[in-house]
Amino acid sequence: MPMYIPVKKVLAYVAVASFVISCSPNNAQTVAVADSAKTLAVNSTLNTHPVKPALDTNEYNRLLKYISQGDSSGRWPVKTDYPVAEAILPFKRIVAYYGNLYSKQMGVLGEYPKDEMIKKLKAEVEKWTKADSTIPAIPALHYIAVTAQGSPGKGNTYRLRMPFKQIDTIISWAHQINALVFIDIQVGASTIQKELPEFEKYLAMPDVHLGIDPEFSMKTGKAPGTVIGTMDAADINYTTNYLASIVKKYNLPPKIFVVHRFTQAMVTNYKQIKTHPEVQIVMDMDGWGIKARKINTYKSFIYPEPVQFTGFKIFYKNDTKRVNALKEMQPEDVLKLKPQPVYIQYQ
Repeated sequence: MPMYIPVKKVLAYVAVASFVISCSPNNAQTVAVADSAKTLAVNSTLNTHPVKPALDTNEYNRLLKYISQGDSSGRWPVKTDYPVAEAILPFKRIVAYYGNLYSKQMGVLGEYPKDEMIKKLKAEVEKWTKADSTIPAIPALHYIAVTAQGSPGKGNTYRLRMPFKQIDTIISWAHQINALVFIDIQVGASTIQKELPEFEKYLAMPDVHLGIDPEFSMKTGKAPGTVIGTMDAADINYTTNYLASIVKKYNLPPKIFVVHRFTQAMVTNYKQIKTHPEVQIVMDMDGWGIKARKINTYKSFIYPEPVQFTGFKIFYKNDTKRVNALKEMQPEDVLKLKPQPVYIQYQ
């Protein structure tokens, strides 16, 4: 169960640079020197890449076909516009550790001390790359920045926003290992329209992406955890429109948008979900259990309702201890799925 933590605000990062115009003593002409150093206040979220490499469309098409595993149903690969430059998917496979720093029960990200957690994550990344070198794996830290709550709390929202300083910590850890960061939102009785704009300064960073969890979107007014929540295509389209606007505003690479799912009703009207060149959507199989159950969930709710890319969650504990399994699913098991997931999450 998520914990209650008082929310604190932190100041936005500001990088300050100064420059002074100087001249060589050997130069015959006098060059004016600035009376005082000029300072430039630069928001740390601004992407300063002046030139982006063009998308390799041939390789993009080849990899889409590769992860589709010869599917003959016509569903995969999904036909969409090409992404804008510097797209991560399907060129890399993301291996993410999920959790919250205030809880050891919400995922491996908060369960272990930082150095131990990072060591485990690196080992998983190496394991995935070894299992499929065609799509090299890269690390990510997937942080639950808004947690669903069992009681209504202030405003009857059944959700709690984490202090920004915790997101700052995750970002600093990620930079140490060149990892991506995902901000995950569980809206409770709030809405994605109210919660998402709170994180613009982070989403404006080129290496920060987004996840949402329909399981904890309580449109019926019931408390999270009592029933499984739901989100509609309209919620997802609002989110992709917002992310696309962020990419355009800050001249960023495409944002990756992970939607967790393990039931039919968790995502409604999937055919109405719209894709954008600025956003790469991942429908993530979020269920736990024995291997056969997880594969069946993937085949039942992810495979038949294609949006763009797919993901797969692996639970170190729920997939083993709670079902008396000896070991969680390994890369070789997951890579047999059709289509191959390009986002792997460990909890």
